[in-house]
Amino acid sequence: MKKRSKLRILPIFIIIIVILGICLCMDFIGPVQKKSEIVPFKITSGETTKEIIKNLKDEELIKSEFFALVYIKINNIVSLKAGDYDLDKNMSLKKIFNTISDSDNIKQDVYKMTFHEGKGIKYYAGIIAKNTNYTEEEFLTLMNDKEYIKSLIDKYWFLKDDILKDGIYYPLEGYLAPDTYEFMKDATLKDIVEVMLNQEAKILNNYKTKIEKSSFSVHELITLASIAESEGTTSSERKNIIGVFINRLNSTMPLGSDVTTYYASKVDMGERDLTIDELQSNNPYNTRSASNAGKLPIGPICNPSDSSIDAAINYTPNDYYYFVSDKDGNIYFTKTSSEHDKKIKELKNAGKWFEY
Repeated sequence: MKKRSKLRILPIFIIIIVILGICLCMDFIGPVQKKSEIVPFKITSGETTKEIIKNLKDEELIKSEFFALVYIKINNIVSLKAGDYDLDKNMSLKKIFNTISDSDNIKQDVYKMTFHEGKGIKYYAGIIAKNTNYTEEEFLTLMNDKEYIKSLIDKYWFLKDDILKDGIYYPLEGYLAPDTYEFMKDATLKDIVEVMLNQEAKILNNYKTKIEKSSFSVHELITLASIAESEGTTSSERKNIIGVFINRLNSTMPLGSDVTTYYASKVDMGERDLTIDELQSNNPYNTRSASNAGKLPIGPICNPSDSSIDAAINYTPNDYYYFVSDKDGNIYFTKTSSEHDKKIKELKNAGKWFEY
């Protein structure tokens, strides 16, 4: 009887051992933790499978080197790709080895660049020079490469021949969408430009129907948006500012926008006061000039935000012809020159007039 009892117990013991073995295996091939924790992991060319697995264990990405080696042999994983990866401590062995055996998962060598709204091509050139191996001069040369610009006109619906008018400083001024971008380290200057143009396309596609119905060309709308970007701060301010400019254009008055005159003179706002000659110049960007009465500048003066483009397309009709801002950036709209002069006097007396 005792012998039979032992024989009955033996299968149960074996089953228990098998179950425990399976549980142990499942534990060792599972993630080291449930919580996500990204770990940069590098596989160097020439490293052996054992060395890679040891490094995985050292980084606490796997629980057991032995089980990892067994897993690779059972699943016939023959190639672990050299490169940089972002692995997670909540990855199972299967997920880890699927990741590092596929070259598509190798981290690409990228860098970020942020281009702020309201800034011009020259500012963009500085950002690119700071973050890449290209110089400002190389970028600015490309910006004036007419054959390249013509190829872009053929590619993007919103780029028209009027960006190539004589007198325009940079044909793509206004069309390089401000944003934060990631670029491959080996990106060419043309790659960088066209990523920004693609983003501009996404923005303008939202307004395409309205642009086509507008009495203004896309170039004129971007020009208006660029001025409003520099003159106003909020969306409502910019919509009213565009309303003022429309009123002035319809009355064949000079727009009288200081930001255009500074751009014409290639001087940054706040850098210094402009000279009389600069204020009165017949430069096609200068909207203070009597010769440009009833006209927009020849082109955009900066790269405007989506908000400013919206303001130009969906501006607020009003009966204002003047506006002025104080040193705190508050904007005051008036209907007549006498009201405008009175407001300026009030601001000066209150110590709110902006002075360099």
